[in-house]
Amino acid sequence: MPHFVDIADFTGDELRNILKTAVSLKADFKAGGNEQLLKGKTLAMIFEKNSTRTRVSFDLAMRQLGGYAMELDCQNSQLGRGESIADTARVLSRYVDIIMFRAREHFTLLEMASSASVPVINGLTSYSHPCQILADILTFEEHKGPIAGKTLTWVGDGNNVLISYIHAAILFGFNLNIACPTAYRPLDKVVDWAESQKASSSGRIQFFTDAVAAVKGTQAIVTDTWMSMGDEEKGDAQAKKAALKPYQVNEFLMNTAEDAIFMHCLPAHRGEEVTPGVIDGNRSVVFDEAENRLHVQKAVLLHCLGIQG
Repeated sequence: MPHFVDIADFTGDELRNILKTAVSLKADFKAGGNEQLLKGKTLAMIFEKNSTRTRVSFDLAMRQLGGYAMELDCQNSQLGRGESIADTARVLSRYVDIIMFRAREHFTLLEMASSASVPVINGLTSYSHPCQILADILTFEEHKGPIAGKTLTWVGDGNNVLISYIHAAILFGFNLNIACPTAYRPLDKVVDWAESQKASSSGRIQFFTDAVAAVKGTQAIVTDTWMSMGDEEKGDAQAKKAALKPYQVNEFLMNTAEDAIFMHCLPAHRGEEVTPGVIDGNRSVVFDEAENRLHVQKAVLLHCLGIQG
């Protein structure tokens, strides 16, 4: 079953083909509209966590390719009354052609994928955010050319988006500098996976505790909110924000990087992880990233359904 759970499940060539499809679909859309490649197909979108970009981009991706999307959440479905993920997956598989799941926990997504008889797409979990990273690579290449051999710098929390960036560095062959406090590094198993791939990839990751040192010579600075969705009320929230304060992306950091673009998956907290002058400045490509979610979602849908774009 061609699920889209993590980009680490794919080869670099497979991911490159998905991106090529996204580029082609974007060009077609800009030229007047997409071919109705998903006519008669239905996507079920399940949201355990709030969403703007994932919700709208998947919905419009289906519509623009001739298909239909329906939305479910826990409050208005039997998931909220305790129906199991497995039973939900089995039922939906009788109705729809493909499922996109934005889950709180990664194991829940894996349970959905193992029980469904239709493809399941990861719309974000506590572990990873693979669709976002493909949109980011598409955006980077639009502004900076092929990403292989380039250096990008992640500044901030070692969260789910960073984990997908680590996967991407290895599979697309770019260098990823990571500037974060030691206490908020990404999971060891992901770092170990990257180390284990050295023999087969030119991509490398390198850790820094000094953000200024990390961004020198980089072509992109990337960050995300310091508190992931749902973590704002946790007891260590203030301590975490204090630890991450030296990792704010501000004008000084951007100037240190000289020619870097600024990337952020949104939503952003201006004044925390990034200053207004950076995210609203002329080196920011955050809204290009948001736009590219639409075209990447189309390509991922076509890939999972085995349809040539």
